[in-house]
Amino acid sequence: MLLFMQLDGLMFAFTVRRITQGIFVMLVISFLCFTIQHAIGDPVRDIVGISVSAAEREALREKMGLNDPFLTQYVRFLGKAVQGDVGMSFFFKKPALKVILAKAPATLELVFVSSLIIIFASVPLGIYCAIKPRSILSRTIMGLSIVGVSIPVFLTAIMLIYIFSVELHWLPSYGRGQLVYIGGWGSGLLTLDGWKHLILPSIALSSIMLPLFIRLIRSQMMEILETEYIKFAWAKGLRKRRIWFIHAFKNTLLPVITVGGVQLGTMIAFTILTETVFQWQGLGFLFIEAVERADTTLLVAYLMVVGVIFVVVNTIVDIIYGLVNPMVRIQGSK
Repeated sequence: MLLFMQLDGLMFAFTVRRITQGIFVMLVISFLCFTIQHAIGDPVRDIVGISVSAAEREALREKMGLNDPFLTQYVRFLGKAVQGDVGMSFFFKKPALKVILAKAPATLELVFVSSLIIIFASVPLGIYCAIKPRSILSRTIMGLSIVGVSIPVFLTAIMLIYIFSVELHWLPSYGRGQLVYIGGWGSGLLTLDGWKHLILPSIALSSIMLPLFIRLIRSQMMEILETEYIKFAWAKGLRKRRIWFIHAFKNTLLPVITVGGVQLGTMIAFTILTETVFQWQGLGFLFIEAVERADTTLLVAYLMVVGVIFVVVNTIVDIIYGLVNPMVRIQGSK
């Protein structure tokens, strides 16, 4: 009983430490974003254009607090950001966060389906390649994984469009298709046409991480299969499936969970190329539009939102890792 209470206390301390670190990283991200906005953006110029006199410009700058010291402006910016106000988009004439949230469902659905493809493809393929590393199929899978890592995502996307849209006419090549709106969330997961539009972008996006996870699961499981406790399990006469899928694969998951959390945030960043090729109206496509239109506020808001997603995902993964592996909380609490 005392041992369980100690472990719960360690887990609580570990969780608090990770959340505190996440908050600190968010503050650093907000400071960098504000510095970028302060260096390259001029709200007065974007609001009034070039037809306003210098005196009127200066009066407007004073009214908006742009002549205040840098740290004063940052504290004001941080206070508004905590309340969800990261500025107005100069092109859309709407709050930047509202514009981003309107585009977020497209990206989140794309990343979600791509993650499912990665999980349900990499786990069985990685396990098979570890169990039978010398088979022809394993060597073929590993060879294809090298090719998959080498091909950039935009080239994979173009190849998929050419094969399945241009030549075979099986799947659409752009857009999200028919959507169903639930409380402002426009989802393509509830319609057949939405799924048809989602297949090619999801495969293209998953091609970035799928080869990596196949190779990671294979290498980790092959290493674990050579450990002493696995040899002891063989000596006890346990069934093959129990050794492979319970004893070996369970311990393979620890590094996979860690890498998966990091790569999930990376996938959100990589949607820029995928969404551009497929004209997918998500956050990546919005970022490209903001760059072309020099919408500084929208760019900064995008960077902050993506940064927060990175931090939240990695904090959750660290906590899950601590739940799975007690040694992590003991080491992390020292």
